Amino acid sequence: MAEPINLNKFRKAKAKAEKDQRAKENRAKFGRTKAEKSLDKVRADKARDQVDGHRLQDDPEDRG
Repeated sequence: MAEPINLNKFRKAKAKAEKDQRAKENRAKFGRTKAEKSLDKVRADKARDQVDGHRLQDDPEDRG
């Protein structure tokens, strides 16, 4: 005969595991410091400025 299972414990354990997984995903997604965010912004701005500096003056789309 099988051992009886307490369904309330099972449901609570499952909910806790899902909550922990969601928290882990949110930490990875939103858990960056202000310094890390600003550093990424500065790097992106610098890269955009460098690309804009190498851009041709007249766009090929304007010729027509």
